[in-house]
Amino acid sequence: MWRVTVKGLLARKLRLALTAVSIVLGVTFITGTLVITDTLNSTLSSLFGSVYQRVDFQVQAPGVLKIPESVLGRVRAVPGVAYAAGGVSGYARFVAHDGNPISTGIEPAEGLAWVPAPALSAHQLVAGGAPTNPHDVVMDQATAKRYHFAVGDPVRVLLPGGEETFRISGIAGFVGAGDVPGATFASFSLPTAQKLFGAVGQLYTIDVLTRPGVNKQLVRQDIARLLPTGIQVVSGRTVAEQQASSAAQSVAPLTTVLLVFGLIALVVGAFTIFNTFSIIVGQRTRELALLRVVGAGRGQLLGSVLLEALLVATVASLVGLGLGVLAALGLEALLNALGVPLPSGPLVFEPATAAAGLGVGVIATLVAAVGPAWRAVRIPAVAALSAQTEEPESGSKRRILPGGVLAVLGLGTLGLGLGHASLATVGVGALGISVGGAMLAPGVARPFSSAIGTPLSRLLGISGHLGQVNAMRSPRRTAHSASALFVGLALVSAVSVIGASLAQAATSSVDNAIRADLIVSSSSGTLGPGVAREVSALPHVSSSCLAYGADFEVRGSTVALKGICTSDLAANVILRIVAGAAVPALSRGELLVDATTARTQHLRVGSLVSVSFPEAEHATIRVGGIFQPNALIGGYLVGDRFFQTHFPGQLPGAVLVSADRGYAGIVDEEVNRAVASNPNLTVQTRGQFEAAQTAAVDQALGLVYVLLALAVIIAFIGVANTLLLSVFERVRELGLLRAVGMQRRQVRVMVRAEAVIVALFGAIAGVVVGTGLGAAFTVALSRQQAATAVVVPYESLVVFLVIAILLGLAAASWPARRAARLDVLGAIGVE
Repeated sequence: MWRVTVKGLLARKLRLALTAVSIVLGVTFITGTLVITDTLNSTLSSLFGSVYQRVDFQVQAPGVLKIPESVLGRVRAVPGVAYAAGGVSGYARFVAHDGNPISTGIEPAEGLAWVPAPALSAHQLVAGGAPTNPHDVVMDQATAKRYHFAVGDPVRVLLPGGEETFRISGIAGFVGAGDVPGATFASFSLPTAQKLFGAVGQLYTIDVLTRPGVNKQLVRQDIARLLPTGIQVVSGRTVAEQQASSAAQSVAPLTTVLLVFGLIALVVGAFTIFNTFSIIVGQRTRELALLRVVGAGRGQLLGSVLLEALLVATVASLVGLGLGVLAALGLEALLNALGVPLPSGPLVFEPATAAAGLGVGVIATLVAAVGPAWRAVRIPAVAALSAQTEEPESGSKRRILPGGVLAVLGLGTLGLGLGHASLATVGVGALGISVGGAMLAPGVARPFSSAIGTPLSRLLGISGHLGQVNAMRSPRRTAHSASALFVGLALVSAVSVIGASLAQAATSSVDNAIRADLIVSSSSGTLGPGVAREVSALPHVSSSCLAYGADFEVRGSTVALKGICTSDLAANVILRIVAGAAVPALSRGELLVDATTARTQHLRVGSLVSVSFPEAEHATIRVGGIFQPNALIGGYLVGDRFFQTHFPGQLPGAVLVSADRGYAGIVDEEVNRAVASNPNLTVQTRGQFEAAQTAAVDQALGLVYVLLALAVIIAFIGVANTLLLSVFERVRELGLLRAVGMQRRQVRVMVRAEAVIVALFGAIAGVVVGTGLGAAFTVALSRQQAATAVVVPYESLVVFLVIAILLGLAAASWPARRAARLDVLGAIGVE
């Protein structure tokens, strides 16, 4: 059977090559994603490993706590400690010579305290010296090279408190890594860093180097005994792992998304593979029957077909592995173009990646080929030899019950997920509905093809009618060809609904939270101390309101806390109170929570909540009011005086400005002039602020649409593959049609009409189901405050249908030309 299998493969090179394309594309995408993931993990592990390989221990303050600077002296006095260095970090962005802030796309730009001890420093000087006074800064090597800075040059630095000018005392690179693309840093002396980043008298970390030959465990125990409650000491290796893990987690959602879309591409390709093997095995019915007659057993024939699938899958998967490296480069370029830059490094191709790509490609192909192979070997040999076997209807009928059950279970799971606001449960329900719908598709393919084909019959005459008949004649094939397209467009439609709903939610959040005319904010996250006073003193400014933001702990969990002005609150901020009171509660130093937080945390007006603040201050705060959820305001809100008391030195994050009636435009110009010298600041009208909120959604949607395009392309390759195989199957029929007078143009129109029917079947079903699933996910997101209402972008959905028709015609182009060019006499003579 080996020789028979190989000869069968060689006899059908074109058909199997088209099958292999789907496997290649799916494996290529998955391999490229895994290569990017491995490369990122390797780069991050190498970087943090080299940085912390010489640090023995690090004293850390978990959560929002900070370390009193007095602890540094006590740690240095511990026997066995050779050196200890305190660490402080914050936002610091250099300004280029042309006045534009320097950005690598990786946020935020890091400022930190310079570590004088080379053995403990993550950086090493390549020119100049360390910062020794409040006016010195050390610049990273990459920035100095790219923007032409040298030791001794003045440089402007954007900081949480505004902009300051420093002198470059030195240029440094990463220890063991030199230039790390995308990573920038500005290093100051420790006292300067503490002042700049609001940590006077405090430290974030303390790195410890022990003396040679000491018992490190005893030193660690001695350090631990002198630390305040809540402060801990960990090994340098643990720190490296923590940093690498944290960095990996920051890119984990991206790699997960890429892997999901790779699997989607492979699933869509599996429909094409299944359909291809169904047609090919159906065309080989007589051949398989002859093998049965001469003594081949059913097991041998089944093994032969599966061996054929295995050979095709292996070769295609190997090609996909090779192209996966190029795909990794392409994905990296795509992400950079879409504003999602990644730390670069040499590509890493792990053996596990090869095993995963090869395994996924082979398993998907074998699973797709089992059904057609099993059906073929079960046909009686005499029946197969006597005539061409028609597509059995019993197979489609047997799918109705399990498909219906799966769809009903999917609907039930979907409803359960909506009731509990669980995206994971909603996703499982959506999967069940999609798979159940695909199983039910052959049962509705014939009436659907009849309905869609009737207008084509009237418009295109006999060619349109024959295309309609061809689509109706094999409902299973039509359904399978459309299923791949159904999955692709269902996902596109669902994402379109979710994206439109999120964009609307972003706009709604602004409309329901901000009443002010202007919002002044900073890329550093905080405004300078004089900005609010300067803006508030401008003519025609009727009122202003400062907004703050920081982290604190609630019942052991670190969450975001917003602080807001209590005076002029109603003129600038919208708080839809559902229980309690806003201004009186905020003035009394009480906490406001949104309704979702109140429900999940079982809070009500008068509840007492245990909280912690950065200065290791534990307190109990009373809930004074509950407001309607709003993504901009967040879950926890306090008054500005309470915030400043518990976060001393914390600068405001934004100032909301209201203008006198009729002077909004003039105030906008005046505020822009007032802050023009500070490139760190952004002045936005409410409309501009809304546009900025929706821009992030649009960027994410752009990436998703590009990735989904791959699945849709694979689906249309499947349509082209099916049409081409049907041309091979109907060679004699096409020859007879040409013999009785059908013109080549009519043959081409017939094939294209069938393609349009298949494309519309998959597209309409995909758009309808995808819109429903998108609405379900939006409802689940609304329970988590990410969305407010379901928005259906009808114009986009119509565009998807038009694109489906055009791509269906494009997919039919080659099969139509091939059918029209068949030799009439040769085609009539085909068995």
